[in-house]
Amino acid sequence: MDTYKTIRKASPEVLYKDRKSKFFGYAYPITTEEEVKPIIEALQKQHHTANHVCYAWQLGTEKLRYRANDDGEPNNSAGMPIYGQILAFGLTNVLVAVPRIFGGTKLGVGGLIQAYRATAKLALEAAIIEERLVTVELTVDFGYPEMNKVMTLVKQYDLTIKSQKMDSKCQLVLSVRKTMANAVHEKMNRIPSISCKKHLG
Repeated sequence: MDTYKTIRKASPEVLYKDRKSKFFGYAYPITTEEEVKPIIEALQKQHHTANHVCYAWQLGTEKLRYRANDDGEPNNSAGMPIYGQILAFGLTNVLVAVPRIFGGTKLGVGGLIQAYRATAKLALEAAIIEERLVTVELTVDFGYPEMNKVMTLVKQYDLTIKSQKMDSKCQLVLSVRKTMANAVHEKMNRIPSISCKKHLG
């Protein structure tokens, strides 16, 4: 598989209510774990009366990594139900967060699981989900005389040029669909005076 599903941009806020408790749902596209903390801190400021800001995230396309955080709610009553919705929607590179404002009536573990699951579902339903390609980056170094040969391959495989240096020595950084990466890599390296290196994008 060289495609994955994620969300295009942060979803609009959604609200789920149960016995006067308010659950606000948000979904965010992320590419690194470091992005999570500032988002959660911003939500804690925005909802300064929230008793809990629970969340879950998943990252990666080859090796998946995830985390589920109950933020003081009973064990596995918040983070895992949120994470379950990320799995149900088949998403990665996404963070779903749910601040809860307590309404005075305890919901019990079953009630919490239901509320956090429902809020996460609403947040993801409000998001724009899109399929993206898993890409590999190729760095191609070549002399000016090889320019035509390189550009022919770029057009043939419909490659995306991410950056270019055109001088007496030229360099292109190309983005290529993972399933085509080996073929393009081999064809580039078959041309004399060309060096092509592969990196996961």
